[in-house]
Parts: sequence; C-alpha cells; structure tokens
Amino acid sequence: MNKRLLIFISSFLVISAIITTVIIGSGSSRARSGNRNSKKEFRLNDTLTNTMSDLPELYGLDKKIKSYMRKWHMKGASLAITRGDSLVYAKGYGWADEQNEEEMSPRHIMRMASVSKLITAAGIMVLHERGDLNIKDTVFGPSGILNDSLYNSLIKDRNYYKITVEHLMRHQGGFRRDPLFSSRDVKHQLKLDCAPDADDFCRVVLNRRLKFAPGSWQSYSNFGYLMLSKIIEKISGQPYDEFIKTEVLEPAGCYDMHIAGTYYEDKRDNEVRYYTHEGDGKYIEEYTDSGIMVERCYGGNNIPLLSGAGAWCGSPAEIARFVASIDGRPEVPDIITPESVELMTGYYDKDTFSLGWNDTHPAKGWSRSGTLSGTTALVKLFPDGECWVFISNTSTWKGPRQAKYTDALFRQCRELFSDKLPCRNLFE
Repeated sequence: MNKRLLIFISSFLVISAIITTVIIGSGSSRARSGNRNSKKEFRLNDTLTNTMSDLPELYGLDKKIKSYMRKWHMKGASLAITRGDSLVYAKGYGWADEQNEEEMSPRHIMRMASVSKLITAAGIMVLHERGDLNIKDTVFGPSGILNDSLYNSLIKDRNYYKITVEHLMRHQGGFRRDPLFSSRDVKHQLKLDCAPDADDFCRVVLNRRLKFAPGSWQSYSNFGYLMLSKIIEKISGQPYDEFIKTEVLEPAGCYDMHIAGTYYEDKRDNEVRYYTHEGDGKYIEEYTDSGIMVERCYGGNNIPLLSGAGAWCGSPAEIARFVASIDGRPEVPDIITPESVELMTGYYDKDTFSLGWNDTHPAKGWSRSGTLSGTTALVKLFPDGECWVFISNTSTWKGPRQAKYTDALFRQCRELFSDKLPCRNLFE
C-alpha cells in the first residue's frame, strides 16, 4: 500500500469519527432537549379530573368538606392530599364559576395569597445556595443588596442598615407600616396622578423610623416580601416572576402557576371566579382611586403589585407538588439542599416565623396560610409526611383566622380517613 493511499485512508477514518461524534452529540443534545421540552409540556392540571378521586371509601371525606363549605358559605373549593410525596387525592367541590355553572375540579387554579411567600422564600434559598447572596446579607445602605439611590435617599433611620434578608423572611424587619393593601391612601399621601407602584410604596415606608430594632421582634409584613421580590430581581437580573418560574417552579415540576391578574378579564382559561362573604360588602372603590365601585375581589387591590408577597395563583395539586420539592423527603428530588430545608424549617419558638412558612413546629407540622378577597388557602405538611392543601375561591369574614378552622378540619379528616386513602401517585 502506497503512502498516498495510507494518508487517504487515515483522513477518511478521522473525518468519519468526527462526523459520528457530531451526530451522536447532536442526537444526545436533541434527546436532552426533547426530554426537557416534553417535561415542560406536561401540565399536571391537565391530567386530573374529579372522577379520579371519586372513591366510595372516601365519600365520608367529601361529606365533611361540603359541610365545611356550607358552614362558611364557600362557593367552591379544591383539596389535594399527598402521602410520602405521592399525590393520592385531588378533587374539586362546588362551583369554579357559579354564574356560568362551571363545576370546580382539580385542574382549576386559584389565587393562593400569602402561600406565595413560600415560593419567594424558596427562590431566595436558590440564590443563597449559588452563593449569589447570603441570607445574613444586609438589604439597605451602602453595603446592602438594594443599595440603589432610590432606597438610600429615602432612609433617615440608620437602623434600616441592619435589616438582613433573613429578617425580611421572618417578618423581623421592624417596618412601621404595611401599606400594600392601601393603594388609595398612598396615592393621596404622595399626591400622585395615578395608582402607586412598588417604588411609591417604598417612599411611604422607608422614610419613617422603624417600629423596632431589626431582629428583636416580629410583625407580619407583606412589604418585607415585596422587598425580597426586589432582591431576587436585583441579584438575578431577571423579572421576579421569570426567575421564579425558570429556577424554582419548573424544576419542581410546576408549569401552571402564574402571577394573577386584578380583574375578571385578566383570569386564565382554567382560573376560577372569586367571591367574597356577604359580610365583607361586595363592592368597594377601585384601588386606582377612580371613583368607580368594583367587586372587592376584582379591583379592590392591585394583585400583581403584591408580587412575591401574595400574587401567585395555582392549583392545590401543583402546590403540593412544589411542597414535595422543598420538604427534605427522599421520594421526590428537592430543588434545594437539605441544609436549605433545615434553614427554612428550623423551629425556634411560637413567636418566630419560619422562612416562608408560618410555623414549622416539629410535633404539629409545617403550615402556610393565605387570605385575600376571594381566596382562603392553607398548606399543611404533617410530621408523618402527609400534606393537605385546601384553597377556596371565597373569602370568609374570619379573614386570616380562617386557617385555624381549616387546620381543625384537616386533623379531623385525617383521623377518620387517612387509612382509606389509596396507594397511588397521580403525579406520575
């Protein structure tokens, strides 16, 4: 064999190897992309129906839920139950939209109000794990994360410089006012020509002295979680909702959670209609101060402005799927590390909020409640690994105190029906 032929054969083999590698690599890349895309196309809500949980052995559970709804005049509600991170029950009750005679089902999504704070806290922990921030970092001042001129120019009380990310997560910032549900008052106070935005709320809060030294006490603060939303945007360089969707919710397998709209016309195709208890008064002046009277749950508040404090909507089933991804249990891979789970759920005392959660008592379980006009929600993860998520499209006159009654309902139903729950996983 001559030298020229050997060179030709060698070159051919090299080129063939390169082509093969490219093809295989491209195929693998397409496979990975295809798997990722197919996962994105899987929406849990599209797979669930009431029929799947219409089980004779659990008719007693249905009766308890319906009785609870009648007692509190709830138009509709949805319940999801997981056991060992497996979805075993998902069912809707009553009306998703009474006017249009649309029955509630597990596919329907609802505003989850302050349950949104749990999602925001998980987003903070993702950034904490990456080293992009530390929850001990200060928020305001020259060395703070939000060292923007807007915030620095407003602050007169240097105690603001002591506020950390963790203080905001635990409602320990010390803010004197929580104005997110007082848009009209803020508009008048600042003499604005239009409805206030997030910066306007900052102007109202940050130029006042703190109520208490940061970390010395706690006072529930939606404003604090608005600031956490701003921190996520500052650190990630992305809009808050975009970061949460791509880095928190989608990795958790949740593809049908959204920032809710303010008006009925803003609702998603599978979103419910909201109702208020008659005692609340059905109509209120629009948050824009237009002088127009609107339904309390459709224009009484600027819902998107609540951001990470209370703007998300989703189904109980997807919320349960999210909880399964931050609970430290082995059945479903978590989106945060065991160390982050411990930071979020470490229990101190009854006077200390957990990170994102309301309470994480070792013997009583982890809980996260939410209330808005038109919404009542409770997430409860019990020590035995059973998680119950309940959302109603009707607010009650009890407001935030409704959660304790829902908690009592959960405990009663667990005692009667936990052993009757099917062994299956509707997540799969």
